[in-house]
Amino acid sequence: MTLIRFAPLSMPFPRRLQTLAVLTVSILGGLGPLLGTATFLVMLFTPLSIISILYVGVLFLWDFDKPSRGGRCFTLMRRLPIWKYFCDYFPITLIKTQDLKTNENYIFGYHPHGVISSGALGSFATEGAHFSKLFPGITPHLLTLKFNFRWPFHRDYLMSLGLCDVSKESITYICTKKGAGNAAVVVIGGAAESLEAYPGAATLTLKNRKGFVKMALKTGAHLVPVYAFGENDLLNQAKYPMLRKFQEMFRKWSGIAPVMFYGRGIFQYSFGLMPFRVPVSIVVGAPIKVKKSTNPSQEEIDSLHAEYIDELTNLYNENKKIYSQNPEVELKII
Repeated sequence: MTLIRFAPLSMPFPRRLQTLAVLTVSILGGLGPLLGTATFLVMLFTPLSIISILYVGVLFLWDFDKPSRGGRCFTLMRRLPIWKYFCDYFPITLIKTQDLKTNENYIFGYHPHGVISSGALGSFATEGAHFSKLFPGITPHLLTLKFNFRWPFHRDYLMSLGLCDVSKESITYICTKKGAGNAAVVVIGGAAESLEAYPGAATLTLKNRKGFVKMALKTGAHLVPVYAFGENDLLNQAKYPMLRKFQEMFRKWSGIAPVMFYGRGIFQYSFGLMPFRVPVSIVVGAPIKVKKSTNPSQEEIDSLHAEYIDELTNLYNENKKIYSQNPEVELKII
């Protein structure tokens, strides 16, 4: 009996490139802060120190708040071939249910978070899933924690893909200061939801998440529910009562969920930290029209939040038999 299932030597070359792409992106995502900081420090004590000094000067004089002010996306970076191989690995597929008007702004609610939100990265931070072809004239800005923009060079990598920080200031800027045709993409469940990311599960942390609804009302941006079938199936995670208590405690203290996950390896399928090759089908729902209210009441927020949950639930139920690996699972909102 073979304990380890190795990848066949006859693996087609494109599939090897896909694996390399996912490995590279995973390293940049997981070790990017460390690599960026190490590069900065190494240059600081070499003849290249002028680069580090100028970098710090530019950062604190002009660039520190850039992640809250629309970032700086480079289309060329989003279109690099690596992103096509990254998306083809799973594969990640973006599905449009309705056109989006380019004279409006939007707040996309992405569900579920999954362990590392690979689907959100591939579909909204790159052109690997052909976002601009499906939604011409719309510019997506995937939002992530402000903490991720505190690391030298890593912050520039994130912004080059269109990422901005997930703050009130950032959403307001994207939806009111950058003109029409912009979309702030918020992974609503955040760190808390990542702890619910078990294969086959469809549990969303949404019942008390109303900040994005309030921002939609204050900016007049229309809400767009998005559900990624397969996002929770990309990795397994350990599940023990004592571990979960520690994870919740650490998350409340730091805002970061220490998910203990595992998947497959680079050259074998039995163990490792690489995500599984599971299709991720990301269905973008129809926009929910929002009437701007600069000082929305709690009643307005609750009403729009309830409407959003209804539309998201309908989106899930209408598509689960087509795209879900577990169509019998009902959507659970906590």
